[in-house]
Amino acid sequence: FLRNTLSLGGLALLTACDLSTNSGVDAALTSILRFDDKVQAALFSGRCLAQTYPPSAVTRPFRFNAFYPEWQVRGIPDGWRLEVAGSVSEKTPWTIAALRTLPQVEQITRHICIEGWSQIGRWSGVLLRAFLQRIGADLHAPFVSFRCFDGYSTSIDMASALHPQTILALDFDGQPLAPEWGAPVRLRIPTKLGFKSAKNLQAIEVTRIFPGGFWENQGYDWFSGV
Repeated sequence: FLRNTLSLGGLALLTACDLSTNSGVDAALTSILRFDDKVQAALFSGRCLAQTYPPSAVTRPFRFNAFYPEWQVRGIPDGWRLEVAGSVSEKTPWTIAALRTLPQVEQITRHICIEGWSQIGRWSGVLLRAFLQRIGADLHAPFVSFRCFDGYSTSIDMASALHPQTILALDFDGQPLAPEWGAPVRLRIPTKLGFKSAKNLQAIEVTRIFPGGFWENQGYDWFSGV
């Protein structure tokens, strides 16, 4: 619903931009996106939850999607650990076994792709809020960024990171994540478009510097709420 509230305000910004050059168009679009981000952030609330579904609603088979074809999916690197960086007090890397010692939660939610399709999946793992608290993250820092071992990256605002449905998913449909679904750990954030739910995580950083992301740096809306 957030995205439907933004068009008039974004279009109003065009009146202040010179559209006679490519650079002017780029500046106008960037201004609209930044305005949209601010409006979406202002409307966002941790009390507003994404719809959940019964197990019977889960989509099977679940559609693969990435910025590369399925045959190029990478296996888990030898010696993989989830790295943590930035404004945190505990920077020891995490194994999957260590992540599984934390309280686990499950959700059945809809994955909504920016391409226009959606499907319902069952994920379980660790609340990102609980993980950030466990590593002593600065919860007043504005951004949390995610770097993946397949070359992907994204970032979210701290309010979204602390949302009660934002998780570090370890399992999909009752089984440990397979590589094509984001093994060994992925972000799952049903309050945002699917490209924000980064797969194959390698590192999490809490930062005060705007981190951007793979698609965001190519013009995608950064906040991307649904």
